[in-house]
Amino acid sequence: QVQLAESGGGLVRAGGSLRLSCTASGRTFSEAVMGWFRQAPGKEREFVAAIDRSGRLYYAESVKGRFTMSRDNAKKMVSLEMSSLKPDDTALYYCARTPRTAFFANMDYVSTQKSYEAWGQGTRVTVSS
Repeated sequence: QVQLAESGGGLVRAGGSLRLSCTASGRTFSEAVMGWFRQAPGKEREFVAAIDRSGRLYYAESVKGRFTMSRDNAKKMVSLEMSSLKPDDTALYYCARTPRTAFFANMDYVSTQKSYEAWGQGTRVTVSS
């Protein structure tokens, strides 16, 4: 059974930075897409970033140039470096993983929540103005 645990959330001022991490248990970590999603108060959960088996990165337009995702298959860990944070980035951030996938994914697949089979509990990020 796959379990995911996020960490690194907190309170930061606009313009600041935070680094989120997600560690995973279970096998085949390296054979799955890993993604980050977020849910702001009163809004639907939305795609933030993902990385597929090849290491290809995918980002929502709203975070491009500000967020950087990475993965370490040996540690079964993914990270999300967030910089130039804005109050609109305030949300509960979730880590998620798909089942085993093809080596290359695509944006439609990685940005769709139904593609993911396991989710963490979330870590809260609050950006003050």
